[in-house]
Amino acid sequence: MKQRESRYVTVARLAYGLAQASLPRYTHPKSPHRFTFPQRAACVMLMFYLNLSYRDMEEWLLATDQVRAVLALTEVPDHSTLERTFKRLRQSEWDALKQHLLAAAKHEEAAISIDTTNFRLSHASAYYQTRSGRSYRDWVKGGYAVGTHSQWVLGWRSGRGAGVDQPYLEPLRRQAGRYGKRIAGRRAWHLLGDSGFDGQTTRPDDLIPLQRRNYDPVHPDRRARADLVSAARLDGLYGQRWKSETVNSVIKRKFGDTIRSRLLRLQRREPLVKGLVYDLHR
Repeated sequence: MKQRESRYVTVARLAYGLAQASLPRYTHPKSPHRFTFPQRAACVMLMFYLNLSYRDMEEWLLATDQVRAVLALTEVPDHSTLERTFKRLRQSEWDALKQHLLAAAKHEEAAISIDTTNFRLSHASAYYQTRSGRSYRDWVKGGYAVGTHSQWVLGWRSGRGAGVDQPYLEPLRRQAGRYGKRIAGRRAWHLLGDSGFDGQTTRPDDLIPLQRRNYDPVHPDRRARADLVSAARLDGLYGQRWKSETVNSVIKRKFGDTIRSRLLRLQRREPLVKGLVYDLHR
């Protein structure tokens, strides 16, 4: 009887293979070479997957010999090494990791849903916030483009503050468009979103409801898009947008809804890493 493999071992193997395919072996020719860059990056991805601190991740690796064997670790990296690795990983390298993972999956989606969610900067409990009467208004926003068939994160974008969603529309559309279905080289997929994405960059064929703001959609393109959304509601296509809400919920419940970093550039990076480890989880 074949022994069942732990999902932690499976995720570690996927993360290490992905890092080996996307990242250089070492960050500098004269570095100590105790650990390869893919080994350290895989440890960081596992840390976000397990929602652990740097110190707790070091202790977890000490206790899991199967994961260390998968990562080819002869010793456990120090918590400060993991912290420096996360700081060292650039945005372009996280994008490369995502693209390699999605290229291997070969998704072709007929509908792609976009949505945003906010992550807390404070670790204070809800009880403390209620008793203290404080209202926390600092957030880090993560935007995700989700394939409605695969429920994978196909595109991401992050920002600071609980602002409007409309600036996230074009970056998410551009990233997710390469995984949309095409017939004879022409676009054959639908973009689904809520009314928060309605704005100047919204296209006539986007299934995004109008923000009426006390006026009628007198422009012909806006009126046509309103009719298109109404038809999509009736045939059930627009209802697939709720899968974005499901993905947001899974990311925050499983990988945490708080941001641990203090530097702004790292705070904006954490929602993207959570989206990547969600795809590894899928």
